[in-house]
Amino acid sequence: MVFRSLSVAGRRVCVMDTSTEGAAAARRPVSLSPSRANDFMQCPLLYRFRVIDKLPEKPSEAATRGTLVHAVLERLFDDPAAERTAPRAKAMIPGQWDRLLESKPELTELFAEDAEGERLAKWLAEAERLVERWFSLEDPTLLEPVEREFFVETELESGLRLRGVIDRVDVAPTGEVRIVDYKTGKAPRPEYAEGALFQMKFYALVVWRLKNVLPRRLQLVYLGSGDVLTYDPVEADLHQVERKLHALWEAIRLATETGDWRPRPTKLCGWCDHQAVCPEFGGTPPAYPLPLIQVGDSAG
Repeated sequence: MVFRSLSVAGRRVCVMDTSTEGAAAARRPVSLSPSRANDFMQCPLLYRFRVIDKLPEKPSEAATRGTLVHAVLERLFDDPAAERTAPRAKAMIPGQWDRLLESKPELTELFAEDAEGERLAKWLAEAERLVERWFSLEDPTLLEPVEREFFVETELESGLRLRGVIDRVDVAPTGEVRIVDYKTGKAPRPEYAEGALFQMKFYALVVWRLKNVLPRRLQLVYLGSGDVLTYDPVEADLHQVERKLHALWEAIRLATETGDWRPRPTKLCGWCDHQAVCPEFGGTPPAYPLPLIQVGDSAG
């Protein structure tokens, strides 16, 4: 074990090299996405498990169904406007499921014990219902998206790199931009709407910094409940999000250097794949794979 000293923010620190043979696979976080930002806000230890330790997680039926529905809604716009019908979209589901299995063979585990295929049939039928409901919320024959599954990335003046994937970008003839995101769950209650909009404001900030265009509208389409949540951002909103992301990134940086990733117990813990290695459930996290900086005062 090797130690060296340096100064961080006016304080003397001791850097302890705790690297192991497996540490080569670990990397310090270099960018922030909406999902990873939400992970850290939900539970810093969950962020560590996913970003730094890269612990495997079992595929879930709900998340995989969301991926399948997203794929159908993306591919539907490959067809001429007149052919974008609900029967056509539902007919695409089996083929998109096959494509998904080809790209991610591990998804076969979801229905490995479904010898009769009953669970799979119900699961696919629910995907059909979600796709069909979309047609009651939007008319794809009147839409010509500029982008679908659009990867965006930008670096702020501070050096913080932001990235994400936007489901759909529409541009009006007047040049106004609308950012659309599909959700296969139900719309949140009004008191939780701000949390749901965080992802959309994140995307709006990236587009604003990347293209110098302030999106006119942010739209969340909830296929699980048939609701559409819209918000028209202003520059003050995006400045606020930018400040929040900088504070969040500073907290992530500090946790990365000190190895202090504290769990934050919530009702969501019951769905976490990492209970076996979480202290809240009596588990022990794996050895931290990055060098640590132990911070103390200069007198120490």
